[in-house]
Amino acid sequence: MKSNKAILFSAPSGCGKTTIIQQLLQQFDCFEFSISATTRKPRGQEVNGVDYYFLSLEDFERKVNEGLFVEWEEVYDGLRYGTLRSEIDRIWSNGHTIIFDVDVRGGMNLKRYFESDALSVFIMPPSLKVLEERLRGRGTDTEASIQKRLQRSALELKEAEKFDKIVVNDVLTRAVDEAASAIRSYLDL
Repeated sequence: MKSNKAILFSAPSGCGKTTIIQQLLQQFDCFEFSISATTRKPRGQEVNGVDYYFLSLEDFERKVNEGLFVEWEEVYDGLRYGTLRSEIDRIWSNGHTIIFDVDVRGGMNLKRYFESDALSVFIMPPSLKVLEERLRGRGTDTEASIQKRLQRSALELKEAEKFDKIVVNDVLTRAVDEAASAIRSYLDL
């Protein structure tokens, strides 16, 4: 049965949304992950076409000009992320519900796009101190990048109330259970 629904997970960087989504993908066979496009370089073991579509700035701009993105934004100077229309078509043609892992602005843009066909979930850190510890613990960012992310996070946290559901990720299993419960209710599962 064709779903044409979407579940949007947004959070400041380092709040654990990707980890939560990975666990939810194991619980719900109706989900398919939307792969975002980005101009950033791969981190660690990330794979093009699996974790992200890694595009050059020129390719990204060409796709924007051709109207191939549902939403996109410049998150940091020269660093762009977006959702390709082809991803939505691909997942819905498979009869699946789309699950998104996007930053806060991207989540708000997608919520406007999908309207009532999406459940938007904001993942909240227990505190800014814990968030900083998580960012440092990843070992993937420079000090300057961590400081930029923390500054942005303080602003993004103010947007939480605009989402349908807020989940505090203090204990991972509890956060996953809370998110799963909201999804079951939204999708009538």
